[in-house]
Amino acid sequence: MNTKAQAIRLGVDRGVREFRHSLGSSDQGYNLFTGLAALTVLWFQRDSPVDGAGLSLAALTLPGLLGMGIVFGALVGPAGQLSVNREDGTLLRAKAVPHGMVGYLVGRTVQTSLDSLVGLLIVLVPGLFLVNVLADAGVGGILGLLAVLAFGMVSMMPWGAVAGSITKSPGSAMGITMLPMMGVVAISGIFYPITAMPGWLQGVAQVFPVYWAGHGARAALLPDSAAAAEIGGSWRILEMAGVLGVWTVVGFLLAPTILRRMARRESGSDMEQRRQAALQRVR
Repeated sequence: MNTKAQAIRLGVDRGVREFRHSLGSSDQGYNLFTGLAALTVLWFQRDSPVDGAGLSLAALTLPGLLGMGIVFGALVGPAGQLSVNREDGTLLRAKAVPHGMVGYLVGRTVQTSLDSLVGLLIVLVPGLFLVNVLADAGVGGILGLLAVLAFGMVSMMPWGAVAGSITKSPGSAMGITMLPMMGVVAISGIFYPITAMPGWLQGVAQVFPVYWAGHGARAALLPDSAAAAEIGGSWRILEMAGVLGVWTVVGFLLAPTILRRMARRESGSDMEQRRQAALQRVR
């Protein structure tokens, strides 16, 4: 087995191990908190009909929450992990071994994917008891949902790596990812049909993957009548693929260059300065 293949194998193993470790950490507490908040929203929306769609507002919201959660986690998770690993020396150690950065990135991808899956299940499984959106979706709908969620994750994950590479601390990484993302979520029609918003806000929302991941999840799970609550009254699958594709391609073009540049600048003295700064924040 060549060294690069070995690095990939070790990266997968590391990602699985770190995910298992995270199951007992505060990360899952965050997943439980956000999942409970989402389920509370669904509870209050379960009897609110949407004009023309023939469904409750909760039925429109649940698929949108799944798409939003995947995109949100794919951006914020890698950004926070990468900035923490710069601070604790993990990246410096990865840089020192052959193909260490390849293994590191594979590990981050595996852990982020598994963490996102847990967050997805926390919302989806109880949500099915509140909103039976999968009853008529069939196998095709489930496969379509999985494809949309995978596409949404891939479109954002390299941008999370970029954010973690250009920030100097975990706090700043969260600041440049979580806060803007919350603003984008608010205008992306996740909790209420986007057609109820001003036209210019609809245009802004359609630039970002959050709207399209939620839109694609609704297209996969809901009947055609639900498209009445969408922009243009239809499921715009080609447009969704185009926007998510652009974010994916541009992200994967930029991320490797920025990561390599960041890795070249890593040194023991820089890591020690960040570690001391982190200790000062804790005191």
